[in-house]
Amino acid sequence: MTNLTSVINNIQARLFPFLIALSALSVSASAAFYSVSGLSKLFAGAAFAVIIMAASLEIAKLVIASLLYQYRKNLPRVLKYYLSVACFVLILITSMGIYGFLSAAYQETAALAGNVDAQIALIETKRDNVKEQLAVYSDEKESINEAVRDLRSGLSNNVIQYKDPETGEIITTTSSSTRRALEKQLDQAIERQTEINTRVDNLNQQLFDYETEIVEVTSNANIAGELGPLKYLSGLTGKPMDQIINWLLLIIIFVFDPLAIALVVAANFAFDQLKKKTKENVYGEQVEQKEEEWDEDHAMDMVLNDMVKQAGDDLFEDPKIKEKLDLLEHPRIKEAIKHAKRAGEL
Repeated sequence: MTNLTSVINNIQARLFPFLIALSALSVSASAAFYSVSGLSKLFAGAAFAVIIMAASLEIAKLVIASLLYQYRKNLPRVLKYYLSVACFVLILITSMGIYGFLSAAYQETAALAGNVDAQIALIETKRDNVKEQLAVYSDEKESINEAVRDLRSGLSNNVIQYKDPETGEIITTTSSSTRRALEKQLDQAIERQTEINTRVDNLNQQLFDYETEIVEVTSNANIAGELGPLKYLSGLTGKPMDQIINWLLLIIIFVFDPLAIALVVAANFAFDQLKKKTKENVYGEQVEQKEEEWDEDHAMDMVLNDMVKQAGDDLFEDPKIKEKLDLLEHPRIKEAIKHAKRAGEL
C-alpha cells in the first residue's frame, strides 16, 4: 500500500509540470493567434509580412522568457537587461495586437448595430409622419361628423309658420328651397366623411405595417444577444458603450499575455524541480544527492559553523575551545554525532 501511494505521488509530481506546460502553451498560442490577427488588421497593407514578423516575435518571446529563467545566474548583466526589456516590449506588442483583434470584432458588431438603428430610425420617422397625418384627419373627421349631425337635425326641423290672411289661421309648412340647400350640403358632407374614413383606414394600415417592420428588423438583426450585456452595463453605469468595451479590453490584455509568460516561467521552474540533485564526491564525480542523505563530516561541519557564529573570530585562540575541537575527532564523539543524526536531534 505504501509503495502504491508513493507511485501515485510520484506520478502526480511528474504530471503537474506537464499540466503547467500545456496550460502555458495553450494560453501562449491563443495570445499569439489573436495578436498576429490583430496586427495584420492594423497593418492591412502588408498583412502577410506582418503575420510572419509577429509569429517569429511570439516564438522569440517565449524563448527569451525561458532563457532568462534557466540562465539567470550566468547571463551577462547587459544581455540580461536587454532581454528583459525586449521581453517586456514584446508583451506590449502582443497586447496591442490582441486589443486590435478584439476591438475590430466589436466594431463589426457595432457597425451592424448602427445600421439596424439607422433603419429603425428611418422607419420610425415614416411612422411619426403617418401619426401626424392621422391626427389631422381624425380632427377633420370629428368636425364633419358633427356637421352631418347638424345638417340632419336642420332637415328634420325645417318648418315654416305663417298666418293665412283670408282665414287668419296659422299654417305650418316646410321650405323647399331650404330643404334643397340642406340636402346638398348633407350630401357633400357625407361624401367628404366617406373619403376621410377611407384615408384614416389607410393610414392606420400604414401605421401597423411600420410597427411590424420595426419588430422584424430588430428581431432579424441577431445582435441583441451580442450587445445586450454591453447595453445593460451602459444603462447601469451611465457610460457610453464604447467606453465600457474599452475598459473590458484593457482588463483582458493586462491579464492575457503576462499570464502566458508567467506560466512559461512556472513550467520551467516545475521541470527544474524534477531534476535530480547531485553533489560532488571525494573523487570529483557528480553523484545523486538524496534529500535525507547526511554524513558525519556534514554534521561536524554544521556543529563547527554554529560554534564559530556564536564565538566570533577569536574562537580558535581559546585553549579550551581547541581542546573541545580535538575531542570532536575522537571516534566515540563521531559515533555519537552519527546516532544523534539518526535520532533526528541534528
